[in-house]
Amino acid sequence: MQAPFSRTFFDLLAEQAGRTPGSPAVIAKAGTVSFAELHGASSRVAGALRARGIRRGDAVGILIYNRVEWLEIFFGAAALGATIVPLSTWSKGPELDFLLGDSGIKCLFLIERLGAQAFADDIAALKASGRHPGLERLVLVDGAPRDGFESYESYRNGPPINVLPPGEGASAGDTVVVLYTSGSSNRPKAVPLQHFAAIENGFNIGERQGLEPGDRVLVSIPLFWSYGAVNALPATLTRGATLVLQSRFEPGEALDLIERHACTALYTLPAMTNALVAHPAFARERTRSLRTGVTIGAPQDVLKAAEVLGASRICNIYGSTESYGNCCVTPSTWSLEERAHCQGPPLPGVALRIRDADRGELLGVGETGAVEVKGYLMPGYRGDSAKHNAEVMTEDGWFRTGDLGHLDALGRFHFAGRSSEMIKRSGINVSPAEVEEALQQHPAVGLAGVTGLADAHKGEAIVAFVVAKPGTTVDATELVAHCRERLSGYKVPDVVHLAVALPLTPTGKLMRRELKALAEGARGS
Repeated sequence: MQAPFSRTFFDLLAEQAGRTPGSPAVIAKAGTVSFAELHGASSRVAGALRARGIRRGDAVGILIYNRVEWLEIFFGAAALGATIVPLSTWSKGPELDFLLGDSGIKCLFLIERLGAQAFADDIAALKASGRHPGLERLVLVDGAPRDGFESYESYRNGPPINVLPPGEGASAGDTVVVLYTSGSSNRPKAVPLQHFAAIENGFNIGERQGLEPGDRVLVSIPLFWSYGAVNALPATLTRGATLVLQSRFEPGEALDLIERHACTALYTLPAMTNALVAHPAFARERTRSLRTGVTIGAPQDVLKAAEVLGASRICNIYGSTESYGNCCVTPSTWSLEERAHCQGPPLPGVALRIRDADRGELLGVGETGAVEVKGYLMPGYRGDSAKHNAEVMTEDGWFRTGDLGHLDALGRFHFAGRSSEMIKRSGINVSPAEVEEALQQHPAVGLAGVTGLADAHKGEAIVAFVVAKPGTTVDATELVAHCRERLSGYKVPDVVHLAVALPLTPTGKLMRRELKALAEGARGS
């Protein structure tokens, strides 16, 4: 499939609208919107923003869950060369205070509330505090009119943008989004990403998945993540496929969407896949339309998405926000065994190298070390997090990911874990993810979490927490024996605790700091 000509997002939308104007661009709760309709609405939002003084480089915030208006605002702001700052709808008041100040948002589009979180009240209070003088406009997408907020309808129903004067509008190298990502620091880091790179890398991600016009891609993950904004969105749009948006992930509704709209691809995570196949309404017949998509996780997670959920050509991926969501993707045409046991070769225009973190030497084939990436990368953190740029970028322009892994003889990447998560047992590095994978191969184990605990004799002891599958039982001695059959002796857990639940993020990722605290508490009890 030929790559699109456009190198800015609004031009890309216009290109697809010109190519297939009546084809569905997005299916959401509000209905089906064609490429031409999405382009028209975005053009009107762009015209309204420009009439209100928004110009190239100005920050436009979006505090909205997955819905068509998110896309209209995104493309409308992108048309002007404004920088879009998607904010997490999980954010609380103090977090929003930091994000508004750090990003310098000039105009914020928001929903009135989500569950118990009253965003309009929080934002109004922050604006009234005087700490954010640059926040000039608040635009309410839903809810009743209220003082201090403009109506979104006044943006969506105005005249469309005309040809912009020279020097205005987006250029390929302009920042399209600044995404805030959590990491080792106490504040989220501001990651600026460029139009051309998001489009080109997104096209290549779609290529690895085998996406084509007519495909329908279920996107339940938030658009405010890199997984959504610079992965799912450009991967789908550049291929002329359709986004099927779910407001927020709920497995029963997701199954309904897959069945009703005959979704052929999906963006998933292990916790989401587990929730889908464990749902009482799940039946393989309901997901028979699925073919491809992307996921992360251990081999059993990829196998479950392919063999149980039914996305037989699901792709295994590796990447970070700083590398546009993905820098490695397994081709969907590979055997399932290959896709399950590595994260694939680097995408076109991307290179990986592996370095010994202690000696500083580059490592060879099969040697595990610190992962560095070059190619489609952020130019450097912004705002408060810019102070970390020297830590994460090498002098020759490679990004230090903080991950560990190796490249095999065929150039395929194998992820081992976060460097900060590695357990040093008797002087040897042990990957928690490898031990967790072995534990989860036991038929009675539903979830497993592994951490290290200081030990006077071994340096660190390996401590495992295990949650049994419903209706099953297992004991610690049995699990240790199970691991001894599958792992080198130095990788076998020293202690196994049976738990009712593990500390997980809202997306199902293991919270390793909390797990370590559990291990400390268990030792002290």
